Amino acid sequence: MSDSCCTPIDTTALQQRQRRVLLIVLAINATTFVMMVAAAILSGSSSLLSGALDNFGDAVTYALSFAVVGATSAAQARVAMFKGIMIAGAALAVALQIGWRALHPETPIFEAMSLAALLNLGANLVCLRLLTPYRSGDLNMASAWECSRNDVIEGVAVIMTAAAVWVFDSAWPDLIVAVALLIVFLRSAVKVISAAWRSLAAPLPDKS
Repeated sequence: MSDSCCTPIDTTALQQRQRRVLLIVLAINATTFVMMVAAAILSGSSSLLSGALDNFGDAVTYALSFAVVGATSAAQARVAMFKGIMIAGAALAVALQIGWRALHPETPIFEAMSLAALLNLGANLVCLRLLTPYRSGDLNMASAWECSRNDVIEGVAVIMTAAAVWVFDSAWPDLIVAVALLIVFLRSAVKVISAAWRSLAAPLPDKS
């Protein structure tokens, strides 16, 4: 788990810390998912719904990450592949929502949107802080960190969107940011799937 032969790592303790962190961020994302769905329905915001779907996908991702802590590289790569597919699925759901909103424009309710966005960003920053020490670790934890970083980007974007909705009194800033988040999700999905594919395709180490 380290390239240094002079600094032994207590892998059992490391795995316990990883599991504890993943349980915390799983609970946070499950809670914020419920809050964001309610706020998206109340406010009529596409970008909030994008964030809610992302939180749901992340909750599943963290649950899967928890399940494969300490597992083989191949098992972690397969789970990472599934995570990438989940991110792509969330992107598709966002695309459908954007299309529907474009055909039925409605100015979101600023107050509900901004409050939910602030709470969501705070929760996402906590998750990112917890996962940052593991961002350069194994594929499992690195992909979990990738999801959390996307959440922070999404949280900042939605706050800026709420401000733009208030200033312009229009639904278009919400739709534009939802499109930008869609691009972020797709880029992240490609990155995670590519890393997982490379890991699965790598030759097995010679044990002779």
